[in-house]
Amino acid sequence: MDNATILLAEDELSLGMIIKESLETKKFKVIHCKDGQETITNYKTEHPDILVLDVMMPKKDGFTVAKEIRMQDEQIPIIFLTAKSQTKDVVEGFASGGNDYLKKPFSIEELIARIENLLNRKTLQNKHQAIVIGAYTFQFKKQTLQFKAEDTIALTHREAHLLFHLNNNKNEVLERSVILNKLWNNDDFFSARSMDVFISKLRKKLANDKSIQIINVRGFGYKLVY
Repeated sequence: MDNATILLAEDELSLGMIIKESLETKKFKVIHCKDGQETITNYKTEHPDILVLDVMMPKKDGFTVAKEIRMQDEQIPIIFLTAKSQTKDVVEGFASGGNDYLKKPFSIEELIARIENLLNRKTLQNKHQAIVIGAYTFQFKKQTLQFKAEDTIALTHREAHLLFHLNNNKNEVLERSVILNKLWNNDDFFSARSMDVFISKLRKKLANDKSIQIINVRGFGYKLVY
């Protein structure tokens, strides 16, 4: 997932900074939290794409954090980091809602591989599921939008892909160059103008729900907000 946001919870500051800086070299946006309560707070405000949680943390441990978040979000991938290696600890991690479990010490390369695997799996699942965007239901595979119980709106192949990527980066700026190179295979002037036209078409097709906006962040890209 392009420019995915990772919420990293690690109370050991030196290790947390090493992980954060390493992930940022791979173009991830990383929000580093030092305890469980800070993690819950940032989850609610930052809308991350994946959680990387240390198990032993002040205020709330990683298992408790995962359980609380799972009550609100069943889909977000969660990776646990821990020095605990007994089978019962691993079982508790998965029972708390974890998708993966990485024992310390670990290599940064392995962590990155596991993050990318879970993000790719989440993207694949999203492509096969109905996605709720405000009052609309978006079917990526069928390339359709439906407003409440009204007639289905057909999307072109490029409109569907553009909306999918905007929604995957909801409330975050999707850089123009990233989406142009992904969907148009270049980021020249003519492709940029073409993308602007498709953005205008999507705005019209989403116009029945006034809470949905595709904001032009001048000089950077577009942001889908709802």
